[in-house]
Amino acid sequence: MHIVLVEPEIPQNTGTIARSCAATNTSLHLVRPLGFSTDDRYLKRAGLDYWKYVDVHYYDSLEEFFKIHGSESLFFASTKSKHTYCDVNYQKDSYILFGKETKGLDEKLLKENYDRCIRIPMANEIRSLNLSNSVNIILYEALRQQQFANLLKEGEFPNG
Repeated sequence: MHIVLVEPEIPQNTGTIARSCAATNTSLHLVRPLGFSTDDRYLKRAGLDYWKYVDVHYYDSLEEFFKIHGSESLFFASTKSKHTYCDVNYQKDSYILFGKETKGLDEKLLKENYDRCIRIPMANEIRSLNLSNSVNIILYEALRQQQFANLLKEGEFPNG
């Protein structure tokens, strides 16, 4: 699995997401500009000592990301989608894109990829969830669909 953060702004969120990626053997893709330095103490503290276990990739722009990865198995997290995150079938090489905390993903990008947009259901009065919580909710559904491949210890079963 691949988590893509497009222009993340809050170091603690990115650090927490990095820790989740380390725990799940998920690659983390960071699209610049970042709202912090990757040397930021808050980023490191949130990820604790797990950064060495994260397969992290950096891109100077979303265009660079698309040039490298094309239209592989992409999903776009947004509060403006008809599909919930449970409505789609994730593959082991799926990329799930999340936008910056204050604005989400670009409206034009969402419109161009509307059929691949996914959302987390929530009460109408609530605008959105915290980015790191959203990533974890969707990531673990994607991993569940893959029966937690490469995460279970020998003798463990996905449904038992």
